Amino acid sequence: LNKCDMANQTATKLWIDYFKKQNLVAIPVDCKSGRGLDKFAPAVNTVMSKRIAKLKEKGMVNPTIRIMIVGIPNVGKSSFINKMVKKNRAKVEDRPGVTRGNQWYTIAKNLEMLDTPGVLWPKFDDKVVGEHLAFTGAVKDQILDIELLAVRLLDFIKELKPADFITRFKLENEDIENIDSYELLKMIGKKRGMLVSGGEIDTERAAIMLLDEFRSAKLGRITVEMPQGR
Repeated sequence: LNKCDMANQTATKLWIDYFKKQNLVAIPVDCKSGRGLDKFAPAVNTVMSKRIAKLKEKGMVNPTIRIMIVGIPNVGKSSFINKMVKKNRAKVEDRPGVTRGNQWYTIAKNLEMLDTPGVLWPKFDDKVVGEHLAFTGAVKDQILDIELLAVRLLDFIKELKPADFITRFKLENEDIENIDSYELLKMIGKKRGMLVSGGEIDTERAAIMLLDEFRSAKLGRITVEMPQGR
């Protein structure tokens, strides 16, 4: 579970429990600092222990485990590999779609890892799922209505009322729950001085800023989706 430093800590614990009940190992990690990555190789050996034992029975003394990294765009797959390889060999940029092809890396004595481009479902049956992915940058901003996306993000944030968001945009004296989200976007843009000729508020610029700050956790440690039943 990458970017754990940006997610709500309580939510992360709930997700770990959720996966554990399904007999799946989940490890919270922060690929920028390297936090949690020391648990990865041991977890792989534990998960693959039966397979390794069978290979050894067939005469393979030190069998190599080959792992494929699969995930949606912009979740930090290449950053994860760079930390594991301990060299900046996988190209990293803060936008989806940077990894174009498959690449193999040796990350430990008997452990190889395949980096792959990010993958998404061809379509989303649930509109909210698509919006949540777009909030995180998993969907390219260029194909979206960025202002509408920012408004939908504000719809979500207004329910949480995170302290960092309130403080960052000086909204302590505002009843944000009862302010239309588009008007709130304009208010935020005005507070940041994002004006164009005639004194109009540049809502597109405000939307881009809002999404950028959300994606860098400047608005607080926010998790957009919880396990079922939570």
